[in-house]
Amino acid sequence: MDIETRAAQPYAAVKATVTHETFAKIADRFPEIMHWLADRELPVAGAPFLRYLRVAGEEFEVEAGIPTIAEVPAAGEVYTATLPGGRYAVEVHEGHPDGLSAVADRILADDSLTFDRAGERWGARLETFFTDPAVERDPAKWTTEVAIRLAN
Repeated sequence: MDIETRAAQPYAAVKATVTHETFAKIADRFPEIMHWLADRELPVAGAPFLRYLRVAGEEFEVEAGIPTIAEVPAAGEVYTATLPGGRYAVEVHEGHPDGLSAVADRILADDSLTFDRAGERWGARLETFFTDPAVERDPAKWTTEVAIRLAN
């Protein structure tokens, strides 16, 4: 695990409340966001991510987001916001996405860190997907980063 300092980052997103069984309801919406950005000629500024806004047992409030260069007025279900800058605990995972919760658990188990959270709500808890599943079909070869913002 590394500690990184990151700048604030604008992004375009959609949001949904999901469970493990209904996770595709949010995870499959990246193409919709890409089209929205293309229609507005907003360049993509990084890899797509999931941002966990609220984790309440088996229910998650999650954004599917794509970094961009600026916030713009919302249209429909797609909106823009900004990831907060600050210090993040970061670990890269090589392999199937099923292993991501174990990575997050490992980061969260570090008693020397205080995370940006208030109860079930998280300041910035991210999974960033560096591998395009359309290019690399084998999930065992995917690279994903888990980053969780630390409290100031």
